[in-house]
Amino acid sequence: MPVEGLLSDRAASEGYEPDQFTVRSVAGVVAEQPELDAELAANSPAWPLSRIAPLERSILRLALWELRSGETPPEVAIDEAVRLAKRYSTDEAAALVNGILAGALRTRPPAAPADDERGES
Repeated sequence: MPVEGLLSDRAASEGYEPDQFTVRSVAGVVAEQPELDAELAANSPAWPLSRIAPLERSILRLALWELRSGETPPEVAIDEAVRLAKRYSTDEAAALVNGILAGALRTRPPAAPADDERGES
């Protein structure tokens, strides 16, 4: 199902339109899924993606997209992913999510400082 159809179906069932961050996130994860999966696979050599449950794969993709987009601080993206895994899966799944995302964060190049961090306005 195309992203637009998914979002409109969700809006109809929930009674309100999703916010722009949600729209960007869904579209970003769908558009970048092959790249996200490759990065996740590289950071989970003991757990091929095919062995990770669909819910945890979705949580990992979303969190990794957030890390890549720079819209969410890394610590927040990882914390939210771990909380989602704990709430909707198991503590073991949360530990797996945390470990994979921590590995992905360690292998990422450092982000460029924001203008205000460099003393520019």
